[in-house]
Amino acid sequence: MKKINPIAFLPFLVFVAIGAMFVYGMWGKRVDKNISPLIGKPLPTITSFTIDNKEYAIKADGKPKIINFFASWCVPCRAEHKQLLQMSAEQGFDLIGVAYEDKPQNIANYLDELGNPYHIVLIDLHGAAGSTLGLSGVPETYVVGSDGIIKYKHKGEITPTDAPKLIGMAK
Repeated sequence: MKKINPIAFLPFLVFVAIGAMFVYGMWGKRVDKNISPLIGKPLPTITSFTIDNKEYAIKADGKPKIINFFASWCVPCRAEHKQLLQMSAEQGFDLIGVAYEDKPQNIANYLDELGNPYHIVLIDLHGAAGSTLGLSGVPETYVVGSDGIIKYKHKGEITPTDAPKLIGMAK
């Protein structure tokens, strides 16, 4: 009887190990989509230009903020806009819009058409502000407390059930 060399099984074992890593990556432990390494940390100062081309800095100033990243080309952004208009009627926090990788004229047209819920609108033409906060896409919303600490990150469209939660965290 011929003896089988154990090294002959090495390619098969490597194949099984790679397959196991693939399966774990696809269906293993999931990370919460709203987790951010910046939660619990101070809001970094974000400087950009407003829609009317004035320099403005989002920074800790003692007032809570809800910072909403959006774009005129973003379909879920349009869907959440009604919620933002309702949220803007609330007092006690600044609702700041950051137009992500969009042209000022497109944003002006978008806000003229749907209404402007924001206290201020910044243009993040090249994505620098989004990069500073670890933006993964639009829409995405951050809640910052009056102490300047980032409390929460909401990824995706704000729904009618999300809006009260975000407002409550901001106050």
